[in-house]
Amino acid sequence: MLLLGGAALGIYLYERDRTGSIYHPNARFVPENTPALPAKPQDRFSWPFYGYTKEHTRFFPAPPQVRPPFKLLWTRNFGTLLEFPPVIRGDHIFQLGDNAVINAISTHSGRTYWKRKLGSLSASAPAVVGRMVFAAVLSGAHGGRVVALDYGSGKTIWSRDLASRTESSPQVDRGRVFFGSENGTVYALDAHNGRVIWTYHASGAVKASPTLRSGTLYFGDYSGQVQAISANTGRRFWRSGSGGALLGSGTFYSTPAVAYGRVYLGNTDGRVYAYDADNGHLDWAVQTGAYVYASPAVTNAPGIGPTIYLGSYDGTFYALNARSGQIAWKYNAGGKISGSATIIGRTVYFADLGHRHTYGLGISTGRVLFSFPSGSFDPAISDGKNVYITGYSGLYGFAPR
Repeated sequence: MLLLGGAALGIYLYERDRTGSIYHPNARFVPENTPALPAKPQDRFSWPFYGYTKEHTRFFPAPPQVRPPFKLLWTRNFGTLLEFPPVIRGDHIFQLGDNAVINAISTHSGRTYWKRKLGSLSASAPAVVGRMVFAAVLSGAHGGRVVALDYGSGKTIWSRDLASRTESSPQVDRGRVFFGSENGTVYALDAHNGRVIWTYHASGAVKASPTLRSGTLYFGDYSGQVQAISANTGRRFWRSGSGGALLGSGTFYSTPAVAYGRVYLGNTDGRVYAYDADNGHLDWAVQTGAYVYASPAVTNAPGIGPTIYLGSYDGTFYALNARSGQIAWKYNAGGKISGSATIIGRTVYFADLGHRHTYGLGISTGRVLFSFPSGSFDPAISDGKNVYITGYSGLYGFAPR
């Protein structure tokens, strides 16, 4: 009888913990300046990575005129599911579809510069740095694969087959390419030739893109752990579980955003987590109504302060106080939100997979500023002039009216 009572109590505590929010109001919080546009126009604009910056804040400080309402400039249908957004360098947009075909198209017209078939299946965004485009493939000739292509021609510069599949969007820094894989291996490759510099082995699949800040890579895995490792050597600095659930917790698909001395990401247990970037201590965890696959977008919003934005499979889009985790506002889209949001100027864009619809909301108010009847996952990027919306299988170029 005591054993039964103890088991019942354990289950009760587990469910309470698993379905509740956790707040540590005195946890360390590091204020920082909001990124601004360069003082002078850039000769060659670049949106180089999934999430725009190496910190994956998914915030682009667009000029004030880049805001709704928009007019449609062009439409380009790729005939395949587009789970991840493209990247930009100069007048080239690089879109990798789920059919593992990468297209280089014009920002002005959507016309094709070149396209290459890299395998049979892909679910990630490419990266573009200098004259090289990097792409990860879930299924190639021999399984997972990472490829480096020439920016102008699409010619293969190097290709490396992997021991398992990968859907981790490449991160590039100081001549190295970082990404994870389904067998838990995180790689650092030489960007010039694909040579393996080091590997790190996590306890579960690493599907997120590694997030880089101050020489440290951050990522979650499918064992429910968040890790911080050295970008230089692959040595682990810290590893943390996903929030003290007594009998285990969910998995991390979400790509972390690192800001304010914290690591923010979502989990399939329905929570959004904030960890201390220096030591992995849990700062807060906020429960939503369903899975959180989405990656957070982060900025300092006028009137409400540092805020993170992301949606849940419960169909609700949340704006959470970055310091406390308290809900600043929320918007009920009514479907299910799987993909990640992006902030362009003072508008945050997200897609409702259930209704295949894209929304743009005011970052301070949650008021609808933009609505478009296409969209499934990660919908928006910008080059500071126009906004490019990724739908279910099409890409759309918009200009401010």
